Amino acid sequence: MAINKKGKPTYFNAIMGVALVLFLIGVLGWLLINGRALSRAFKEEMEINVDFHDNVTDASVQKMKSILDKQSFVRNSRIISKEEAIKMQNEVEGSNIVEFLGFNPLFTSISLKLHEEYVNKDSLAKIRQFVLQSNVVRDVTWPHVVVEQMNSNLRKIGIILGGISIVLLIVVIFLIDNTVRLAMFSNRFLIKTMQMVGATRSFITRPFDIRAFINGLISGVVSVVALWILMSFAHAQLPVLSLLNDPMLLTLLMSSMIILGIFISMFSTHRSVVKYLKMHVDDLY
Repeated sequence: MAINKKGKPTYFNAIMGVALVLFLIGVLGWLLINGRALSRAFKEEMEINVDFHDNVTDASVQKMKSILDKQSFVRNSRIISKEEAIKMQNEVEGSNIVEFLGFNPLFTSISLKLHEEYVNKDSLAKIRQFVLQSNVVRDVTWPHVVVEQMNSNLRKIGIILGGISIVLLIVVIFLIDNTVRLAMFSNRFLIKTMQMVGATRSFITRPFDIRAFINGLISGVVSVVALWILMSFAHAQLPVLSLLNDPMLLTLLMSSMIILGIFISMFSTHRSVVKYLKMHVDDLY
């Protein structure tokens, strides 16, 4: 808490200082949430192909699809006939493969999209083994290199961002603590005077703790509003970002910003008051 020229306490600098560092950690949290959502989107959009033997019947394919749809690892599936497959391949190649070879070399297949937790080397190997138990299935394929590279890169990015988050959280706690303690410095004589006239410790600390709670709450709300404005601007510029939103995680992030602001403000304020209560009058100068 600081004192203005009229002698009245002003909390503006302390509130805005705390709000700024909370906003910074909120921005990093938002980036982490977007990265998590982007990782999930990449994994869940990757297709696993279940290829059937050339002489398989439509009924067998449909039955296999029904079995796969009941499995916990399948998010959705669709049947791709030989005709659809060759049409898609012709569009990619820009030529007519059937005319060139004289026959359709592709197979009827089922394209699977999995839940993200199953898009890894070990889970995919188990899924392949499970599906190949059917004698109508010729093979189960997926882009192996893409899966391995994607998981490796996402793991590295997660470690880097996690490390930055821990460092930033420590810095944020340190900055907020120092901001609050500096704000309390101007009240050291008031605190000591109250003690010298016989006020109890709880009587002295209570109003400062209440004020710290209010300041922390205001700082948290200001930082959340600032983050919301930044997010709205980013979504307006890049509408695709709205597809990555996770309302539950964003709510958790913003709630955590407010709680962190309140907790550190109250902790630092209470610690500062107790510190000045224990100090000798001569040490206050």
